[in-house]
Amino acid sequence: MAAAQELLVKRYRLSESRAGFELLRSVSQQCNVKLHTLADAVVRVPAPDRDARLWFPARRRHDPPRLPGLMLEPGSRGSQGAVLKAVLHRVLSIAQTPMGNVQLLNGDRLHLARHTGLNSYFTEFFAFVEGSTTACAEAAAQRRQVTVGDVASAEVFDEASRYAILQAGSRAVHSVPLTHAGGAVLGMVSSHHEHPVAGFTGAQLAAFQRTGADVGRWLSWHWNTVVLDALERLHATATRRPE
Repeated sequence: MAAAQELLVKRYRLSESRAGFELLRSVSQQCNVKLHTLADAVVRVPAPDRDARLWFPARRRHDPPRLPGLMLEPGSRGSQGAVLKAVLHRVLSIAQTPMGNVQLLNGDRLHLARHTGLNSYFTEFFAFVEGSTTACAEAAAQRRQVTVGDVASAEVFDEASRYAILQAGSRAVHSVPLTHAGGAVLGMVSSHHEHPVAGFTGAQLAAFQRTGADVGRWLSWHWNTVVLDALERLHATATRRPE
């Protein structure tokens, strides 16, 4: 967040760092984009041309992709909150468990974006995940589904991560990457299970895979449409020019 604020101060000659934060906060609310997502985009996306009226003058916009299998309210296909809620419900239905979480890639780490059935110790401990000592990090690194049949004995976890999972009542976890067509991981959805699991059927694994690919494609659309729209609004606001 601090890096985005300072970048905006320098780019738009704002009076102070606080002005950069207020610009981010205002546009985040107007465009219904998470504040940390917008700040990450400001840092990651190449700056607009000097004195350019539009940040992305040649960009083409598209309707959100279809999400077969997800239970979405009419008119909510463009809402990230609605999609993350629906994908978590879908994966937990396939896995037949009430516990799980969704993470989104934020820079080089996974950010906890939605969860159910998991306590505050778990959600605070795993608010951000980086490194390689969790099932979700391994699934992201290998770009494939990862099943940990018994958290208590699995070698993938360090002891702090193992404790955080076990104390939440989870003995097994299955992580499904959310990937777009190019294969890059944009997020992760994980199911947690009260008892150790031996594995999943081929039909379950195929359903997980389809869901991960569909939602990954949607996340790519969201970045290239909704998030870039927010950057465009931010640029227009900062330069005091009509959009």
